[in-house]
Amino acid sequence: MPGRPMPHLELSFELGPRDPEQAETACFDCGALSVTYSDEREELTALQGSAGHEALAGAVFEPLPGEVRLWSRTRLKALFAPELAEARLIATLALALRLEPARLRARAVTDRVWEREWLRDFHALRFGRRLWVCPRHETVTAADAAVVRLDPGLAFGTGTHASTALCLEWIDGATLEGRDLIDYGSGSGVLAIAALKLGAQRAYAFDIDAQALLATRENADDNGVAACLQLCEHEWQLPRGCDVLIANILSEILLILAPGIASLVAPRGEALLAGILLSQEAAVAARYAAWFDMKRYAQRDGWVALHGRRNEHEHGTATMIGT
Repeated sequence: MPGRPMPHLELSFELGPRDPEQAETACFDCGALSVTYSDEREELTALQGSAGHEALAGAVFEPLPGEVRLWSRTRLKALFAPELAEARLIATLALALRLEPARLRARAVTDRVWEREWLRDFHALRFGRRLWVCPRHETVTAADAAVVRLDPGLAFGTGTHASTALCLEWIDGATLEGRDLIDYGSGSGVLAIAALKLGAQRAYAFDIDAQALLATRENADDNGVAACLQLCEHEWQLPRGCDVLIANILSEILLILAPGIASLVAPRGEALLAGILLSQEAAVAARYAAWFDMKRYAQRDGWVALHGRRNEHEHGTATMIGT
C-alpha cells in the first residue's frame, strides 16, 4: 500500500520595498512551482479572529493592463515541490532575495490542498447595498444579495481593483432594469455580469484581448447569464444608442477614443468612465464635455470614476476604432 504523499513546502515573506517581478524571478529560479500574493494585514486580521472586509478601501483591486498593483503590506508566497523541502532551499532563497532566513515563513501544504490553496486569499466582497462578488468556495447568505460568482483566473477582473470597485458600487445603485449596457474593455466580464444580475436586459462585452473574452464567456456561463450577454471582439459589433456604457480602461485610451465611445451612447443615456488617476480627471472630463455632462461619481485610493449623461444634441464627429 503506497504511503501518504509528501507535503509541498510554502515559503512566504513580506514583500516590502522589493520589486515584485524580481522577487518572483528569484523564487522561480529556486524551483518554485507557483507564486501568489496576499494582504499581510488581512492575514493578521484572520489570525486574530476578526471578520475581514470593513477596510475595503485598503484592498487591491483589479489591475489594469500591464499594471502590477499590490497592497501596502504584501505577502509573497512561493510553493515548492516536496523534494525541494530542505533547509538549504531556505538559505538559497533568502540569499537570492537579500533577506534574513528568519524572515521566511515555512509551511507544509498537503498535495490534496495545494492546487487550490491560493483561493484562500480571496473572499466574498460586497459593493454597495446588495451586490457581491463571491469566489466559488464561499457562500453569501443575505436574502436580497445579487451574487456574481467569480474565481481569480484568466484576464483581469477578480473584482478587486479600486477602479473596478467604484464601477461595481455604481452598478449597485444604478437603475438598470430593462436597459442595454456596454462593458467597454470587459476583462473578466465582472461588470457586465453584475449589471445583468441587477436587472439589465442585455449586456455587450467588448475587449480586444482574446483571453479576456474567454474569461468573460466562462464567467457568464457560470453565473447563468450567458444568454443575455454578447461577446464583441470588434467595435463594429457594438450597438449604437445603448442605454448605459461603462469603460474601465486606461485614461490615455479614454482620451484617444472619446468620439467613438460617445457615439455608442443614446441621447440621455449614461456613461461611467473609470481607470482614471486623480491627476488625469480634469483632462478626461474636458475631453468628454462635448457629449456628456460629466461629473465625478467617486474617488478612491487616487482613482476616479466619472459619470455623465449624453447630451441630446450632437457635437463633433464620431470616429470609431479602425476607421
